[in-house]
Amino acid sequence: MAQFSWHMPRWFHQMGSPKWFYNFGGFLQPWFALAAVALLTCGMVWGLAFAPADYQQGNSFRIMYVHVPSAILSQSIFLSMAIAGAIGLIWKMKIAFMVARSCIAIGATFTLIALVTGAIWGKPTWGAYWVWDARLTSTLVLLFLYAGVMALNQAISERQIAGKATAILAIVGTVNIPIIKYSVEWWNTLHQSSSFSLTEKPSMPAEMYLPLLLTVLGSYFLFGLVVLIRTRSQILQTQNGASWLLQHKDISGAK
Repeated sequence: MAQFSWHMPRWFHQMGSPKWFYNFGGFLQPWFALAAVALLTCGMVWGLAFAPADYQQGNSFRIMYVHVPSAILSQSIFLSMAIAGAIGLIWKMKIAFMVARSCIAIGATFTLIALVTGAIWGKPTWGAYWVWDARLTSTLVLLFLYAGVMALNQAISERQIAGKATAILAIVGTVNIPIIKYSVEWWNTLHQSSSFSLTEKPSMPAEMYLPLLLTVLGSYFLFGLVVLIRTRSQILQTQNGASWLLQHKDISGAK
């Protein structure tokens, strides 16, 4: 694929440097960890212990504070993986492939949590753990896509080739994301419309919506934290012996 030649911001090219990404990621990690812990703790405690019960579903609705963030992150992470893969293909950035690779297991985990909590929530709501609803089915397809990307990544030993192959599969797989998002509008489904939206007025009272907002934001910071940790770990593996990394270890050891 031809490399684009238009001018990109300096920070964009800096991100392609293993040294810069490793150092900047190390700076961000504690802040992401602090934000994730604070937001998730406040959101979960508020939502699970203090938010009022739903007038129809009672206390069973509280699983929403785990299910909704997981469902949102499952889609966002797949898009992030595809975007990182596209950057790797277009600008030939190895770091981008590492970021995309770091997203796979995290996204699959959030998708699995979304499916399991959705099934638990569905039992008292629909009377069944599973129905072949359009959103549930398309989310299950998303889990299979994650599994496919993961299997393809592990099947190819050459990291650069694996990065390109998984990037292409991830980009193709993004066609499923709008299907998940708009399935409740395109088809007559049992699944309720989205509980969380930044573009529309919340359909629930603030004491229910605000803790959900905190858990969603906290989940994004948690995702960012784990991506940084996994990507920096890959840099350590691939850059082992690099002079800048040896110098960094010497400085850390001196401290």
